[in-house]
Order: sequence, then C-alpha cells, then structure tokens
Amino acid sequence: MKTLGLPLGFFNAPILCLFWLTKNTVDSFELTAPEVVTGAYGGSVTVLCQYHHRFRDYTKYWCRGSTYELCVIVVKTPKGQISERSSIADDKNAGVFTVTMTSLRESDEDTYWCVIARIGRNVHTAIQLRVSETAITTTPLSTILERDEISWWATLRWILFIVMLCCLISTHITVWRIKVARKKQQQVQYENSNICSIIECQATPGL
Repeated sequence: MKTLGLPLGFFNAPILCLFWLTKNTVDSFELTAPEVVTGAYGGSVTVLCQYHHRFRDYTKYWCRGSTYELCVIVVKTPKGQISERSSIADDKNAGVFTVTMTSLRESDEDTYWCVIARIGRNVHTAIQLRVSETAITTTPLSTILERDEISWWATLRWILFIVMLCCLISTHITVWRIKVARKKQQQVQYENSNICSIIECQATPGL
C-alpha cells in the first residue's frame, strides 16, 4: 500500500522507532539496577533496585528465570518477606528495594529480575548473577560512572525521541499540504472544465 507515492513502511518505521525509544526511555527512569553482580561461593550478594518515587507503594519482587514471562518469584514485598536464602527490603523514602542472597552456590547462577508489580505492564529489569571463588566488589567510583553512563544514555534517547517526533510531525504536515494542494488543483480543473463546457455549448448553434 502506498500513500501519495510513498510506501506505507515509510510511516511505520518512525512510529516503531518512537515506540521503542519511548518504552526504553521511560523504563530507564522507572527502574534501574546493575546488569551483572558477582558473589563468592558460600558468600552473599546484595542488589539495589532503584525506582521512581511514584512506585513507592507498589509491590516489588525478585524473580528468577532467563525469560521474564516465565520467571519464578523468589521473594516479594511487603513485610520484607524472607525465603530460605534470600530476603527483600523496600526503602520507600530512598526509592530503593534491596535484595540479599546468602550462602551462594554454583546453581544460583542465573538471570534474575527486579520487578515492580502494577496494573497492565509490570516494570522490570534483568540482572545476571555470577558466582565465583572470589567476590568482585564494585567501588563507589565505578558505581558513579555506571550511573552517569545510564543518565547520559537516557538523555540521548530523549533527544533522539524528540528529533524523530519532530521529523514525523513534519512529514505528516508535508503530506497534508500535498493533499490539500492536490484537492485545490483538482477543484480548479473541475471548475475550468465546467466553464469550458458552458462556453462550447453557447458557441454551438442549436443548443
């Protein structure tokens, strides 16, 4: 299907890109967590899941599984629910819920999810847990750099979103103007043809 000589995909591509940018930009501000955490065998690991303050009263949970839709809930709020080796605590004032796993085993290595349960689509982000012979800790400096990188990328995505939105609006305005111009041109041609018909009829004897 084509519109004014332009393929339909010409309009679909920017819309899909805008959807992707909007989704990822919004999610990046709603919930953040480290992509990878590492703990030592027999030791413990703590994961901080930072969320937007508007989710302070929502249920949060820690879920395990390579695919989010099929993951199994390990622990969830409220009341700081505790499982055999995992616990969760929600600091609503700071906007952070903390998950701690103890007595780490090799079998604990997997993909986990920080999740905020809400009506419609839950907010979630993935964390890869690795278990090694020695723990690898993250220094405050590297944490700051990671947060700065996340902030920079989120800002860039907002800029891209605004630019693509402006381009999409400009494209639709241009197409609308072309349609209006064509309608006016067709109307003028129709009126001219009617005038010509009237003149011919007057010029033809016996009509």
